[in-house]
Amino acid sequence: MLQGCVAGAVVGGTAAVVGGAAKAGGAVVGAGFDAVTTSDEETRARREREQREYEREQRRCEQRQRQGKSC
Repeated sequence: MLQGCVAGAVVGGTAAVVGGAAKAGGAVVGAGFDAVTTSDEETRARREREQREYEREQRRCEQRQRQGKSC
């Protein structure tokens, strides 16, 4: 039971510190937050890029195999 209280106090303390920092330098905190979070559009674009890279590598591997080489 005590651990829950301590964890709650730590989380509450952290929130207070973050809140204070946000008021002191909102632009800096906001920029840091934007750098950490990604929008759905950014996530989708990254996944599409990764998928294209994977497909490109698969085509290269198939071409090497046709030439008798290993991937």
